[in-house]
Amino acid sequence: MKHSSRSLTKSLSRTALSSTSAPKVVLAYSGGLDTSVILHWLKETYGFHVMAFCADLGQGEDLQAIKRKAKDVGAFKVHVEDLREEFVKNYVFPMLRANAVYEGSYLLGTSIARPLIARRQIELAQKEKAIAVSHGATGRGNDQVRFELTYAALDPGIKVIAPWREWTLKSRGDLIAYARKHRIPITVTKAKPYSMDLNLFHISYEGGKLEDPWEAAPENLFQMTVSPERAPDKAQHIEIEFHRGDPVAVDGKKMRPSVLLAHLNRLGGKHGIGRVDLVENRYVGMKSRGVYETPGGTILHVARKGLESLTMDREVLHLRDSLTPRYAELVYYGYWFSPEREMLQAAFDQAQRDVSGTVRAKLYKGNCTVTGRRSARSLYLKELATFEEGEGYDQKEAQGFIRLNALRLAVRRSRLGTSR
Repeated sequence: MKHSSRSLTKSLSRTALSSTSAPKVVLAYSGGLDTSVILHWLKETYGFHVMAFCADLGQGEDLQAIKRKAKDVGAFKVHVEDLREEFVKNYVFPMLRANAVYEGSYLLGTSIARPLIARRQIELAQKEKAIAVSHGATGRGNDQVRFELTYAALDPGIKVIAPWREWTLKSRGDLIAYARKHRIPITVTKAKPYSMDLNLFHISYEGGKLEDPWEAAPENLFQMTVSPERAPDKAQHIEIEFHRGDPVAVDGKKMRPSVLLAHLNRLGGKHGIGRVDLVENRYVGMKSRGVYETPGGTILHVARKGLESLTMDREVLHLRDSLTPRYAELVYYGYWFSPEREMLQAAFDQAQRDVSGTVRAKLYKGNCTVTGRRSARSLYLKELATFEEGEGYDQKEAQGFIRLNALRLAVRRSRLGTSR
């Protein structure tokens, strides 16, 4: 799947000679400096007809302006697609059903977006009879792996072009110089101090001052959430209804997935919920500092766990929790379309079949706290758990239970004494 620039050029030349038109490539296009330069570079280096593909995952940008820009740079065709509903329903919600959190903190907002973008690239490449796909991920990060593992899983024969691993451009300054030389329309003001990724689930920040793990993230960095210190002094109570692990309503109002998540983003952002500052282990081997905002996702994560405590069998819950870190790794590393992720997903979805009911949560000063939960599928029985007089549980029976569980400990002590 990996080709050197020279061998790929020869391969594309043969393809071009045997065809009446230039070969096609589908580029994951954001409209920024990197992918605009890449679009021109693909044409200049390989003689490609470039289809620019921009996925609307809720990043809030002017997609029509991006479409015009791609045309101005030289794309023969531009495909802009609203994938917000599919993103939340078929990617974010399944991941949340698994309670996936990477290294105890990161809710995987960037990781979960890449397989959807890459999948649509492959589908468009097949439809357009393109021989290659391309992305703007660098050779240092995780995204290159996520894109290309998806390509391999869905179309192993497709050619993959990763310009950051091929060209001689080394920095943002090099890209700006290239853009000016080739009259690529870009708006260059002060260089952005951070690398950002935004979608309906989260926003991430890397680079700049954040590369010093001791340097606190500046308050003007954050876009989705207010500082907890500036959040309202009065708590807000909300109720979220779940069906088989998926949220379906907030405060009694039914909402489709993308609308529900956007609504919780606004509520969580208002109360400063969902900020994470993490030094994480990238799949490619290095440590990296990332700052994240995931307000709605944090509320859903906390609320679902509150309902699970009421409705999930103990051993199922504990087994699921033991497997969740592995699932989170698979998503982070880019193995969404792998058999092991699909196997775990089936198990987790089965575990969620009774997770239906309503959770009441309190939003206050950066915290989301469960204050109530109820469900027709509840396994909680007050008459068993009560400290008052109740029926159905004979406390004397606990004596035998304890003796049997203590047996191996008593045998060990009697045989070995105090020696180690």
